[in-house]
Amino acid sequence: MSRKQDWTKYNFEYDRKLKIGFIGAGGHSFRNVYPTFQYAPVELAAICDVNADRAAAYARQFGAAASYSDYREMLDKEKPDAVFIVTAYEPDGRVQATAIAREAMEAGAHVWMEKPTASSTGEVKELIETSRRTGRYVMTGMKKIFFPTIEKANEIIHSVDFGAPASFSLRYPMAMPALEDRADLRKTEDLLDHIFHPASILNYLFGEIEHFSYEWEPANGGSVAILKFRSGIVGTVHLTAGIAGSSPLERLEVVGDGCNVIVENGVKMTYYRRADRPTYGRASSFIVPDEVAPLYWEPEFSLGQLMNKNIFYLGYVQEVLHFCESILEGRAPVKGTLEASMEILKLFEAFCRHPSGQKISLHSNSHDK
Repeated sequence: MSRKQDWTKYNFEYDRKLKIGFIGAGGHSFRNVYPTFQYAPVELAAICDVNADRAAAYARQFGAAASYSDYREMLDKEKPDAVFIVTAYEPDGRVQATAIAREAMEAGAHVWMEKPTASSTGEVKELIETSRRTGRYVMTGMKKIFFPTIEKANEIIHSVDFGAPASFSLRYPMAMPALEDRADLRKTEDLLDHIFHPASILNYLFGEIEHFSYEWEPANGGSVAILKFRSGIVGTVHLTAGIAGSSPLERLEVVGDGCNVIVENGVKMTYYRRADRPTYGRASSFIVPDEVAPLYWEPEFSLGQLMNKNIFYLGYVQEVLHFCESILEGRAPVKGTLEASMEILKLFEAFCRHPSGQKISLHSNSHDK
């Protein structure tokens, strides 16, 4: 796990900070992104939003010295070390933040942007080219791969004791429209916005997808996909559109060599370590020896701890820290990279272009019926 239960600094305790400009003053950023700066090495210099009154209100709320309604003016006057971009979609369905990120890099700023990074692999290629040419880094906020449970699962499945990860199942509620509507970005906005969540977990844990196939159901727009990764692991992704609003959203299980690890609802984890089954027909107890007994983790919500704030167990603080610490140390972030976004958008485009029932390769121009 990359960040263990260590001492978490508060903002005022950092000796070095990044000068930050923030583009976007919406509800999501108010709840989940701005509050992370309490624990990050940032000096929030300015906030920009097309609604000038809202930008000014956010600046007062979160302690920024200035506010703007034009991000180009902010970049020119403030010359921030980095910008955070949390914006919406263009009327045609394209991601607003993509073009803003390119301009920010050209202006000399590193970029943290909320997912989705872009609406196409072509746009990600442009971001990669701009990043390389300007020497500025881009990180996308893929919070799922910063969940403490997902980071711990990654540690477990790549340990010697677990053996090689062999198979997995992942559940996440997400709908796809009918194939004939998937060429319209306005109709796939929800798919684009949410596919980054399960796909980022898959990329983080298992790497690149070699090929996959899927079946789609028209009642709710749900689907089941079977995937094979270049690493050799195979598994299923069940996009459970239509589940109850009271239901936990997600579940992950990874199977190794006599072991399996399960993450439920993002915060509950069980690691079933290698153990012999009790003797069939003879065993009188289900209790296995302590040294091979399952390990179980679940947060407590009684104390006023940082770890039971949603911005910690949902990974928001950790992803912001990863970005800020990387930039301060003069290195590229290794999580939430443009290369990871490229793999996620390959999957998105494949879903949009190919009907169900086909074997689809993500690393060639061919597919098999």
